[in-house]
Amino acid sequence: MKKIDLVFRTVGERTSDAALELAVKNIQPQQVHIIENVKPFSKAVQQMLAINYDCDFVVFADADCLIFEDMVPFLQDNNLPYVDCYVLDQFRGHIHCGVHITRIDVVRTMQKIEIPEGDRQYVLRPESSTRNLALRQLNQGKAFKHFQIFHDFFQYYRDVFVKYVIRELRNRKGYLEAKLKVNQADWKKQSEDSKERDFIVANYAVNYSRKFIKGNPEEIEQLIADLPQIAIRELEKLNIAEKEALTLQQVLELSAKINPKKWQRSKRMKVFGIGLSRTGTKSLTEALNMLGINVVHYPNDETTLQELIAGNYEFSLLNSWDGITDITVAPYYAQLDKIYPDSKFILTVREKESWLKSIEAHWSKKPIFDDAPEEKSKMQLRRLLRSAVYGTYQFNADRLSYVYDLHYKNVLEYFRDRPDSLLVINICQGEGWDKLFPFFDFPVGCNEPFPYNKRKI
Repeated sequence: MKKIDLVFRTVGERTSDAALELAVKNIQPQQVHIIENVKPFSKAVQQMLAINYDCDFVVFADADCLIFEDMVPFLQDNNLPYVDCYVLDQFRGHIHCGVHITRIDVVRTMQKIEIPEGDRQYVLRPESSTRNLALRQLNQGKAFKHFQIFHDFFQYYRDVFVKYVIRELRNRKGYLEAKLKVNQADWKKQSEDSKERDFIVANYAVNYSRKFIKGNPEEIEQLIADLPQIAIRELEKLNIAEKEALTLQQVLELSAKINPKKWQRSKRMKVFGIGLSRTGTKSLTEALNMLGINVVHYPNDETTLQELIAGNYEFSLLNSWDGITDITVAPYYAQLDKIYPDSKFILTVREKESWLKSIEAHWSKKPIFDDAPEEKSKMQLRRLLRSAVYGTYQFNADRLSYVYDLHYKNVLEYFRDRPDSLLVINICQGEGWDKLFPFFDFPVGCNEPFPYNKRKI
């Protein structure tokens, strides 16, 4: 049986007591280490890396994460070096943050990392920066896993303010900066519809950061340390009284009212991977998620199936995700472009003969009929998409060769006057960050290797 330690980080969040109780219940750690009221977060990271662990894995969990799913079966079966957990965030939908499953060799490598002085990335993201360097030394990458975890619900207003000042500091360039402005428009609508002041405070914090916070890493680090006091002062200006403390029972009652399917988000600035199957769409999905662009690969749920049957390309899951990849969306780029303005489209390509061999091998393992009742929806979706995309259920080299060429030609023709909207990338031949970073206007450079998935197949 694997030994699991829990490191629980709290700075007095409103959900701290409830979050700790839920984490212990659903992780079943052999030992709990509590990092309490250590600020700024860089010092908390130093403290958690000073612990002498005697375990196989460490789960690092924040007090703003409410874990409602039994994680024990996964933890006991898992051997991956690092798993980032997807959560439902009150402000941004499905994101990966707050709960991190880390193998002990990664933790020990993190303990040995020396961070350069004046590193702005470390000041803003001390834990992920250290972990990324460790994973790179070990030549390992990230994995992602979905759990029923609620993030940033029911928090104190002062904590919302602090988080969204820091969020703005982390998103000051390119796609992420523009996306944050889209989020702000969502929050404004949410605050008008629900009268929820959390969204008012988040919006105010982002605008405050843009207006007042400048400077070098040392100045920013000091400002981050001062943010709790700044938050109290700014909330007084807004005439917003702080919330009262919460009990576990209140958290359970409030959480029961959350309906993820009703999470409404803007119909702007989505990201769609419109390459055909076996062109690196899984690698693309992982890479986008690593960049903080939360996309889902080939969703095969009943709701998506029924929406495709009805010709509804808004896709409900885009209320809480940044985009979709693979053939679920590949044939519908023109419709998606109209429904979701200012979106980015990524066409993954591959040398055709290699692609045909891969498709043939892949389809031989993927039947289109299965009598098992639990497979009914998946089989329906598979047949629907093979018909829509390829015009055939079975492998036919001539037909698939024609479809490949036609899809490539049509996509390029559709976006011919909009080079900023389309990226063509050949992941199977080694293209990766060198293409994605400029496309999203990110600073060039990444401490993590590109997640090539089954590159030789």
